[in-house]
Amino acid sequence: MKKVYPSAEAALDGVLFDGMTIASGGFGLCGIPELLIAAIRKAGTKDLTVASNNAGVDGFGLGVLLESRQVKKMISSYVGENAEFMRQYLSGELELEFNPQGTLAERMRAGGAGIPGFYTRTGVGTVIAEGKEHKDFDGKTYILERAIVADLSIVKAWKADPSGNLVFRKTARNFNPPAASCGKICVVEVEEIVPLGALDPDAIHLPGIYVHRIVQGQHEKRIEQRTTRKKESV
Repeated sequence: MKKVYPSAEAALDGVLFDGMTIASGGFGLCGIPELLIAAIRKAGTKDLTVASNNAGVDGFGLGVLLESRQVKKMISSYVGENAEFMRQYLSGELELEFNPQGTLAERMRAGGAGIPGFYTRTGVGTVIAEGKEHKDFDGKTYILERAIVADLSIVKAWKADPSGNLVFRKTARNFNPPAASCGKICVVEVEEIVPLGALDPDAIHLPGIYVHRIVQGQHEKRIEQRTTRKKESV
């Protein structure tokens, strides 16, 4: 089965539809599938529910889908870098389901593993627990969190082979593996495609069984926050 596609638009052809749920990898601007996000914006797919640690920044990453009003709901942990996100949420234009980062990662991982839900102590006694089933184990209270199974996963990897075996680079190995696993269809953008057999099996971070389509491209690699100190006078 051919998994390599010539462009992000071609890799998403036939899989996008209004009202779908998308799991997106990345953390801040690290390891985000920027080419696929841009292709979704170009396609105009709307009423999206997006599960992602955060929503990018204004004008980049998932922020471009917020600007074009294509996102109806975000399932996120951190949203503090995006002024448009804040504006839409506070004005009631955008739905938001807050999740602690570990809970969000586990919800994605559980979805990929075929586990419908799990109990966690994280969030007990807070607004996170409102409306969720509570259960006591060994004298401690837990809440039930449901797994995330997305219609589409979009992720960014460093290297792939034609079978879809993936290697992530450094901190880009954050939400990308669990996000990739929980989608009914997983589309991956990579910096390099290597020949089959070139990857050390022990170095593969995500096996190709989870990956359906691959696209290679150039990436901008922005820095989310740059902090420097003033040059000291001699």
